[in-house]
Amino acid sequence: MEIEVGRMNRLRVDREVDFGVYLTPIDSPSTAADDTEESKKLEGILLPGRYVPEGLEIDDEIAVFVYADSEDRLLATTETPKAMAGEAAFLRVVAVNRTGTFLDWGLPKDLMLPYGEQKRELEPGQFCTVFVYKDKYSDRVVASTRLNRHIGLTTAHYKPGQQVDIMVVARTDLGHKVIVNNEHWGLLYENEIFKPLRNGMHTTAWVKKVVNDDKVDLTLSPPITQRFSTVADQVLKAIEANDGFLPLNDKSSPEAIRRRFGISKRDFKAAVGKLYKLRMITIKADGLYIKE
Repeated sequence: MEIEVGRMNRLRVDREVDFGVYLTPIDSPSTAADDTEESKKLEGILLPGRYVPEGLEIDDEIAVFVYADSEDRLLATTETPKAMAGEAAFLRVVAVNRTGTFLDWGLPKDLMLPYGEQKRELEPGQFCTVFVYKDKYSDRVVASTRLNRHIGLTTAHYKPGQQVDIMVVARTDLGHKVIVNNEHWGLLYENEIFKPLRNGMHTTAWVKKVVNDDKVDLTLSPPITQRFSTVADQVLKAIEANDGFLPLNDKSSPEAIRRRFGISKRDFKAAVGKLYKLRMITIKADGLYIKE
């Protein structure tokens, strides 16, 4: 089993030392009882003592994040970073020096953003959208703000209605530019947005269509059959949580509906109509009531 640097790995405890334990792939032979020079070369990856859970024993398996230190030695940690190799993230700059820019990614050792991977100068306290990857010339995990070097390089094979994960990158004249599944560029048009969005925000979206094989038009609303079921459930729960009454109905303003549920008036009316046909609610001039 090959160890993935910059990702979570499930490894086996091979041997204990004063300052931690060494981990090796699950399918590798144990060296715990072998004190030869050859075995010492195969010691594996150090999990420092401060990360070793109480009760961990030889041959136990443990999930760890693997990365390289400043001397390119592989280390393991039980902490989970804010982003792993192959993922996009919105991270805060914590330091800038002649070596590069350093970002807070949730681990004691900050994530390096080399100057060659920066589109503009950055200062401590600023946030930037980056793609995290393993440097091909070493085992170091680094970041890049040159997103086109990593995003949109493959054909986007998505089907209309498919659910995807997105990260908001920037606002445009048309809506919001996003990264889809850490691989492709996508666009949420302004008229498809019914909740506040901010740069770096992760959320779920649904595919409308793929444009030119590599760009994806998206919506925040699920397919119509799923949407009505989801919204209807949301409305019903809101009525139940408010002692059987909700001061909204199909005459309410789009703004009031959006503030309350983050959806369009069209979807709200469809959901209310569904609940009414199922005889679960009563519609009155002052709002919606649970059917007695």
